[in-house]
Amino acid sequence: MNMKTLISAVMLAGLAGTASADEKTVTLYSSNPEQAIEAVAGAVKDKASDIKLNSITGGSGVLLRRLEAEAANVQGDIFWSSSFNTVGAFEGVFQAYESPELASIPEKLRYPGNLFTPSNVHVVVLMVNENQLGDLPKPKTWTDLLDPKWKGKIVVADPANSSTGYTVLWGVHKMLGDDKLKQLAANVAVSSSSSAVQNGVAMGEYAVGLAFEANAYPYVDGGQEEIKLIYPEDGTFITADFAGLVKGAPGGDAAKKAFDILMSKETQTELLKTSFRRPSRGDIEVSKIVKLPEMSAIKVFDIDEKEAATQRNAFLDSWRSFAAAGAK
Repeated sequence: MNMKTLISAVMLAGLAGTASADEKTVTLYSSNPEQAIEAVAGAVKDKASDIKLNSITGGSGVLLRRLEAEAANVQGDIFWSSSFNTVGAFEGVFQAYESPELASIPEKLRYPGNLFTPSNVHVVVLMVNENQLGDLPKPKTWTDLLDPKWKGKIVVADPANSSTGYTVLWGVHKMLGDDKLKQLAANVAVSSSSSAVQNGVAMGEYAVGLAFEANAYPYVDGGQEEIKLIYPEDGTFITADFAGLVKGAPGGDAAKKAFDILMSKETQTELLKTSFRRPSRGDIEVSKIVKLPEMSAIKVFDIDEKEAATQRNAFLDSWRSFAAAGAK
């Protein structure tokens, strides 16, 4: 190697070392599917090439307990995502952050004090397999499902294990009261997870699944013409999924920058395209991107998320008794 080549090699090594030193690592703890995480990672790479996004995946409860255990030696920067009734029990692990992107998110979806930021909105739907209806008419309302003829034809996720199941059954409890919730309990089969609900309907084990829109729509998009999504005429229930900035996040300003990218219009649009996650932002026209209705076209029965969180244990005890009675 001649002197000129040696000097060039040393200079390149120095530049490479500088680039490595300038690179900032941000660690994302996420319960979301792989394609959703890849969409966020791609957005961070495009918008902030100096940030390296690492991801650690798992169930939301498992990841939140891990963050709690790591509080004295913080490892994660961002948690994404879970519902109010879950993240609310871990407030001490997070720091309030008012992202510039928050201005595009409706006030009614926000978490008190901006300790968490709503990343998307889940809408409860009736996922119907028309091939399994037989002589039963397609249901249009929640009260339609209370007829004893539906017994064994409906599936819902266990509310103790699934935020989907909890949102559905808490909503029915608030809308129709406990007597009618008992009637529903007598008709439904209870699955261990929300994914088993969608799979069960798609495979023809059940005629109706009580599901989140984002989890049911992929079967429609995938070409299963017998699968239809119904938004109950008497109103349905929505819940926001929240992301949070971990208290003492080692990524510092880089973590905030990555958080802002996660909440940006471009990233939220990509998440809608790739994983059908309805944006929390109010400046994205959902129906122009996927074949889903705008929120303005959906009748929503409002539920108090804080009440749902504080009354969780008592409600689950009641539901267990209703389900046990219905199984007899």
